[in-house]
Amino acid sequence: MGLAVLASCTSFDYPDRFKPTKGLPAVHYVRYADRDIIIDQASMEETICIVGDNLTSVHDIYFNDQPAVLNTSFITEHALIVSVPKNLPTVQDDKMHLITRDSSVVLYDFKVLPPLPKISAMSNEWANPGETVTVMGSYLFAPLTVQFPGVDPVDITASTGDAFDVVIPAGAQPGKIKVTTASGTAQSIFMFQDSRGMLFNFDTDPHPGNHGWHAQVIETDGTALSGNFLRLGGGGATLDEDGGWNDGAYSFEYWPGDWDDPVTYADSPRLTDFADFSKWSNMGLKFEMYIPSSNPWKSGAMQLIIGGVDLVTGGAEGAVDIYGNTTAGANNKFISGDGAPMAPRALYRPWEATGSYDTGDKWVTVTVPYNTFIYNSDGTTNSYEVKPETFSSLTIFVWSGGVTGTACEPIIKIDNIRAVPVK
Repeated sequence: MGLAVLASCTSFDYPDRFKPTKGLPAVHYVRYADRDIIIDQASMEETICIVGDNLTSVHDIYFNDQPAVLNTSFITEHALIVSVPKNLPTVQDDKMHLITRDSSVVLYDFKVLPPLPKISAMSNEWANPGETVTVMGSYLFAPLTVQFPGVDPVDITASTGDAFDVVIPAGAQPGKIKVTTASGTAQSIFMFQDSRGMLFNFDTDPHPGNHGWHAQVIETDGTALSGNFLRLGGGGATLDEDGGWNDGAYSFEYWPGDWDDPVTYADSPRLTDFADFSKWSNMGLKFEMYIPSSNPWKSGAMQLIIGGVDLVTGGAEGAVDIYGNTTAGANNKFISGDGAPMAPRALYRPWEATGSYDTGDKWVTVTVPYNTFIYNSDGTTNSYEVKPETFSSLTIFVWSGGVTGTACEPIIKIDNIRAVPVK
């Protein structure tokens, strides 16, 4: 690509004088429509200027196998302005096809670049170096490179365009990843091994664990990402086809506050003390999850329930905390209603599409945007007004959700529960 001072395309633009001609067109060069730079490639939907001779003989133009829209107001004998088609080619030959009225074809070497790549997700954001993950997005066309913070870019030679696999390189540091294609570079919104807004890692203080009616199993084993994880189910625990109430095995609660009067939150802080929820509508709840293929999930919704101290605390009902709030106490009214406002929640049920779900004996990252926390327990729409302080507590309860499945004995392992930006 070089710089040249060229005659403006508009100096040839006499739309009132357009007259189709016979014979073959000749292309001397292609340039940007708005600046004097010769090019041999352009991005989809970019407007270009073809400079040559007898261009009024052109009846159709194809880029690869995709047709462009011609406007005779922008065609003269020596210049033709056209926008590169916006659709991806089925067959890519990296040529421009100029077709005359008698179907004669003149080929010209010209490459169409897809739009800038976009990164939407990674299969396991908390995978370790040496493990293979899938990066997902759009316009991820090989050859490309992917770069994790702190290490050199990794070459990728195979990609579907929507996803590619990569082995996380040794020395990779936490942070956003970058993907570079022929069209440019994109950076992820998510972070590799993201510890921002960490609510529960089940390993270290000050991050909390169980604080409610149930003390679910927090353990480690050979499947662990690192350290401990929360386990729901196991030991023969079952869910019936309606996801019936089995809170003893499938409910994890973190309710802030204790039984002191007034409530102080000294030993059991609100989750708003661990993450900033002021921009909650642009955030989401993320966690890593492992469901073994031996114990798939086939019924019930994972209800991800939020609530401020007006809906639930670990303290005595009606106590007044140090901020002057009357607290709701330890109860299940906020879960199921029963005359009290039902807390807003998301209903995560990945098994519904196929009737059964497991993660293939590996960890995957789950992302649930906070703007989907709009449901009641039965799948109807919740009317509670969500505010930043509504995120003070979290209950995870696999139950109901307004769907019917198949009785099952799922084991669901969860780690690194965090509140982070998702857009």
